[in-house]
Amino acid sequence: MKLGAFSVSLAVKDLKVSKGFYEDLGFTQFAGAMESKYLIMKNEHTVIGLFEGMFVGNILTFNPGWDQSAQPIEDFDDVRDIQRQVKSKGIKLEREADEDSSGPSSCVISDPDGNMIMFDQHV
Repeated sequence: MKLGAFSVSLAVKDLKVSKGFYEDLGFTQFAGAMESKYLIMKNEHTVIGLFEGMFVGNILTFNPGWDQSAQPIEDFDDVRDIQRQVKSKGIKLEREADEDSSGPSSCVISDPDGNMIMFDQHV
């Protein structure tokens, strides 16, 4: 499976405080906006999302169709193909992509320890 660009989506209590903390570690804002309550931060090839009040817990995120700079790539597995492969291995989906759709979509699974993993396709 080609899962796409990887990032960690962090549920934060105070976006401004978290932004400052990660800037101190060398991250810079790559996308998002304070007024939208989320920022995407990058340090070289490492990407983290800071999300205030959007979800509980942290999420491992894969973006099929994107590279680490959120640029489209040609050769990738569509999120619906990933979903079918996950299902074929007996892994339960927490949220499914519409199999009859195309383009942007997402699905979510959880690992054996309850960590959420999202496949979030934007292309």
